[in-house]
Amino acid sequence: MDLSDIKNALSLEELETVRVKLLGKKGIISQKFKELKNLSEEERKKVAKELNELKEKALELIAQKRKELEEKLLEEKLKSERIDVTLFNPKPTGAIHPITDTMNKIVDFFTKLNFSVETGPLVEDDFHNFEALNLPKYHPARDMQDTFYFKDGSLLRTHTSPVQIRTMMKQKPPIRMISPGAVFRRDYDLTHTPMFHQVEGLVVDEKGKVSFANLKFILETFLIHMFGDVKVRFRPSFFPFTEPSAEVDISCIFCNGVGCRVCSHTGWLEVLGCGVVDPNVFKAVGYENVSGYAFGLGVERFAMLLNKINDLRSMYEGDIRLMEQFK
Repeated sequence: MDLSDIKNALSLEELETVRVKLLGKKGIISQKFKELKNLSEEERKKVAKELNELKEKALELIAQKRKELEEKLLEEKLKSERIDVTLFNPKPTGAIHPITDTMNKIVDFFTKLNFSVETGPLVEDDFHNFEALNLPKYHPARDMQDTFYFKDGSLLRTHTSPVQIRTMMKQKPPIRMISPGAVFRRDYDLTHTPMFHQVEGLVVDEKGKVSFANLKFILETFLIHMFGDVKVRFRPSFFPFTEPSAEVDISCIFCNGVGCRVCSHTGWLEVLGCGVVDPNVFKAVGYENVSGYAFGLGVERFAMLLNKINDLRSMYEGDIRLMEQFK
């Protein structure tokens, strides 16, 4: 029996057609096996042996040909998709990541209000990350931080507040600063990742020159700048490093404050925390006769709201289908 059709197949589709023609239920070889019942016992054994050898040979040739055609197909695909990185493209094809874009908008707003941008190390010590921020070793709020510790006692910073401590320890008031950057906590779900980004702000001046009213005005202006015509409310809260402290909400940008699934039918979305700096923080850095306020926000939280992204983790997966939407 001629098996040349297998070798002459030019595509996987043609090869499959040949396979069915030879080995399918109604194929040539299958039909030959059915005809064995019409032969004598001696002839049946002989023909059956020949057919089995033919079938094995056909399967072997088909497997070899399939591998050859698949490799050829892959080579053609790789050749057609090859990108010459040396070619100049006058039209940018990339996109700014939504987190970077959101961070830039936030930083741009505050720098225009004469806030300086300060940075600090990602690996911190206990004093700058906790003690100086009124979080002594016994404080229960430490458990909320889910901290990554190293064997020598150092840690990955859990917020950018240590930058505020370092800035106050090397500068004298007045201080007007923000500290954008990456922070780390042991958390991972729809709205949390082990690494995320914060922007924290601090204003310090002589006693009486800084008040909660100043803070309220700055944040209301900032949130309207970011989200448009929204209502803003302040709710009493607790943070170890500020007193009094407040959580800040905006009217839901998805339902205009009517109530929906995103805002849990409350009409409000929590976006940041703030407060007047606790005297113990000033004591830790050696400041006297000063007052100040501080605030902090999660950049990913803002990016999710602004771009209507429902899973924080998707922004770190590098899925080109998501990134292409931000061109």
